[in-house]
Amino acid sequence: MNSPPPSQNTIQPWRINAYIVVIGLVFLVFVGQLFSLQILQGPVFLAQAEENRTDIINIPTSRGNIYDRNGIVLARNVPSFNVVITSALLPDDEGEVQRIFRELSPLIGVPVDFGEINEETPYTPCVSEHGISQIVTYGETTNPFRPVQVKCDVSQEIAMVVQEKAMDWPGVSIEIENVRDYPTGELTAAVVGFLGPIPAAFEEEFIEQGFVPNRDKVGYAGIELQFQEELGGKNGIREVEIDVAGQILRDIRPPVPPEPGLNVVLTLDTRLQDAATAIIKQELEEWRLFLGRILSTNAVAIAMNPQTGEILAMVSLPTYENNRFARLIPAYYYEQLTADLRLPLFNHAISAEHPPGSVFKLTTAVGVLNEGVVTPDQVIKTPGKITVEEKFFAADFDKTREFVDWVYEDGQNPAGFGELDFVGAVANSSNVYFYKVGGGFGDEVPEGLGICRLGAYARAMGYGARSGIELPGEEDGLIPDPKWKRINRGENWSTGNTYNASVGQGFINATPLQVLLSGATIANNGRLMFPMIVREIVDGEGNVVRPFQPRPLWDITIDPVVEEFVQYVSGSGGCQSTGNWKTVQPWVIEKLQEGMRMAVTDGTLKGPFEGFPIAAAGKTGTAEYCDNFAQAQNRCAPGNWPSHAWTIGYAPFENPEIVVVAFVYNGGEGASVAGPIVRQILQAYFDIKALDAASTAP
Repeated sequence: MNSPPPSQNTIQPWRINAYIVVIGLVFLVFVGQLFSLQILQGPVFLAQAEENRTDIINIPTSRGNIYDRNGIVLARNVPSFNVVITSALLPDDEGEVQRIFRELSPLIGVPVDFGEINEETPYTPCVSEHGISQIVTYGETTNPFRPVQVKCDVSQEIAMVVQEKAMDWPGVSIEIENVRDYPTGELTAAVVGFLGPIPAAFEEEFIEQGFVPNRDKVGYAGIELQFQEELGGKNGIREVEIDVAGQILRDIRPPVPPEPGLNVVLTLDTRLQDAATAIIKQELEEWRLFLGRILSTNAVAIAMNPQTGEILAMVSLPTYENNRFARLIPAYYYEQLTADLRLPLFNHAISAEHPPGSVFKLTTAVGVLNEGVVTPDQVIKTPGKITVEEKFFAADFDKTREFVDWVYEDGQNPAGFGELDFVGAVANSSNVYFYKVGGGFGDEVPEGLGICRLGAYARAMGYGARSGIELPGEEDGLIPDPKWKRINRGENWSTGNTYNASVGQGFINATPLQVLLSGATIANNGRLMFPMIVREIVDGEGNVVRPFQPRPLWDITIDPVVEEFVQYVSGSGGCQSTGNWKTVQPWVIEKLQEGMRMAVTDGTLKGPFEGFPIAAAGKTGTAEYCDNFAQAQNRCAPGNWPSHAWTIGYAPFENPEIVVVAFVYNGGEGASVAGPIVRQILQAYFDIKALDAASTAP
């Protein structure tokens, strides 16, 4: 029997080699990929894995409170109750889930099913209008163990019902968060301000500080904005380990607790603020009844201690209700406020710029005496009107212009005041007197103060620059000079411009705060104090973290703050400084104080201050203006211009504790409209002081 032939390899060697090469290449690819994943990209994937198993929870802090000088709360945090649902804690039975939704829906006023969450209608906590099912589905797909807000800011009664139903409604609970509350509301809104969501333009900046967009609120106006860093505090951090569903397993490291914001104590006295607001409203209402029309709805009153610079009251009307911004900023209300031409969101006390009118004569008065333009006893003729040459350059002739006194109306009373010395001119606020001493008048006043020197004294009295008060939005007003006019109006300065500037008209603009500071400088014997709105910053235990001490800006009788100028000549090219600085002689301030005292006893403020029990001093102002409102009414014509009402006053005369400025837009005569406001605010201050003294008496 023959054995079978041995098997032979019929595969060609090159095929075997090719197969080996392919296998080797595949093996190399796997090895390379493994090397890349584990060695080259290992740290990246490790970090991603670590990130997937950990989560950073941002713990919201508590914002600091705002108080007035007596501890009255102006801004605080109050609990807000939100109904939330944690989808992972809902029953497994879909029927039970729907039962919970149906029972919850009528209680909180949210439908079971409504709308769809997508890119066009995204879910935004507390704002979105979606059904309970849609909101819960959104929470389940994002993080089933993280509660989602179904209804925000429910009443305490509803919150208690939800908590009582905890056993019947697993997964449904109450979340408590802080929202801002302003107990004094619109009374102090212009100063305190309000909160809003983090603006998109500043998101990165606030994220770096640890804040969370769409959750945390930041200051939008007033003290809330100015002291955001102090009030805002610092959020806490909790780093936790989570499972695949997002459930928290443990803390990876000890949590960093949040740091609560500091508390800000203002210099305001809410009682005086309330009184000043009521006084202005009552005064305007009485004028409405008397005239049969609305005189004005725009007014300002500021009260300050001239010796310390503490702002005791700051009223800006119209205003707004900042409590309406507590949870969110309603679009319709915000649009209503921004569309209002009276600018209720504006703090008119520091942001509105108006011609100051005759209250500016305090500046002119200091300048003309200190520069020797006139002497205190020199008598100046003050007819009802004067005619001057209107020159735009030295060789300008044959142009004349009339300037009238405030008592000169429709050709009546051509004699004006007749003649006045310095004190009488201040007390009676004679325009003609200040025209002459400000711009010069023939042989009677050969050389007036002039615009260059007038500007120097104005700046020394607090005009033409921001004071630095710690509130946002302060404006700097305008003290013009020839260079400014050439740049902005395209023509030379004229003699008439100087005459107008001498009585606070023409191109001059000032904020009510600047007018207040000029009067406070005189009341405080030449010492201008920094206007303080914040008294101190304290922590939660009441410890003072940052005290605010009275700080003098300068004393015009000691510090050389008045710049010396070569007298401006029409067409000469502008004001030329000598580089020297000077002070104001103390007797100049005393003479001006004497004139302001006479204004109350026998001048423009005699009527409003009749029977006032405390020696006071003051100055009135009636400032003509022409703005968009006046133009729309065709009132910007000579002899028909509308006017603002100003008055500034202080008391007691010998040792002033309070200085008050009142401004009424389109209010007319200062003595008639603003004067009574100042008198009543001064009275309210001393009444409050007497009550405090009586309450602390043994």
